[in-house]
Amino acid sequence: MTGAVLQIEDLRVRIPVPGGRWVGAVDGVTLAVGSGEIVGLVGESGCGKSTLGGAVMGLLPGGSEVSGRVLLDEEDLRGLTDEQYRRIRGDDIALVSQDPASSLDPTFSVGAQVAEAIRNHRDVSRRAARERAVELLGIVGIPDPRARYADPPHRFSGGMKQRVVIAAALANDPAVLIADEPTTALDVTIQAQILHLLRDLTVRSGTGVLLITHDLGVVAQVCDRVAVMYAGQVVEQGTVRDLFARPLHPYTRALLDSQPAAHHRSGDLPVIPGRVPDLTEPPAGCRFASRCAHVHDRCATAPPVIGMPNGGQVACWLHQAVTEEVR
Repeated sequence: MTGAVLQIEDLRVRIPVPGGRWVGAVDGVTLAVGSGEIVGLVGESGCGKSTLGGAVMGLLPGGSEVSGRVLLDEEDLRGLTDEQYRRIRGDDIALVSQDPASSLDPTFSVGAQVAEAIRNHRDVSRRAARERAVELLGIVGIPDPRARYADPPHRFSGGMKQRVVIAAALANDPAVLIADEPTTALDVTIQAQILHLLRDLTVRSGTGVLLITHDLGVVAQVCDRVAVMYAGQVVEQGTVRDLFARPLHPYTRALLDSQPAAHHRSGDLPVIPGRVPDLTEPPAGCRFASRCAHVHDRCATAPPVIGMPNGGQVACWLHQAVTEEVR
């Protein structure tokens, strides 16, 4: 990994729910994103991925409690006021979300919205912003961008709308892009096009991308490294090559086994038994223990994060002996 443009350290997010209770949606997450790198954050729905993204963007439900550090180019975003956050959002850090239709105003042309993203953060003329917007629309693959500048969003397909959203997000060359399930609403062919567009733009601009997804296939296509999240915690992280070749955490193995590509014609996909623990009252030990085929007495105590010889990390007692032997 090159120098970290985004560093998340021991991030914890608690969200209030009815009955005076709190959900520990993110619990002690540490990870980094380097310049020009795509890091996948993968896990099942409800594991805390999007909450983590919201914490980085400063977009959490009212009343949420946040601790830890979120460093953008070594500046701790946790100390920013709402107004300061608004100034960097769309400039130093940007978001591409799952539904492009909800990200675009139906009453304005797509070109005007990209130009507005530029003028919100740059002291440039309307003409200069327009020319840059036309250029960006071309870069993201909108055919005949000058002619289509004036078209409203409803004249674009879902994939083309997402290209427009990406153009607006990257308009000011942000250091970090949070891409939260950016291809989930698209068909497989368009999904692949958008993912490769993100890859190409990342290489070109040096923007670091945190790609939030439930789909390991997406991670395999475009990510450099991956962090696997379960019940609010990162249980394993490493390079995509290492993690797919030799998954270490039992949950990572189960997640890979549940992917359709792993079974081709072999029938029904395996299902992970049991349920995710209640995060209003999480267990003291390993949160996957009640569903794990390798559970033993030590799992009643929270496992340490263990650094592996290949540079990866895993939070599982099974691998403590491996690191002790190396030492």
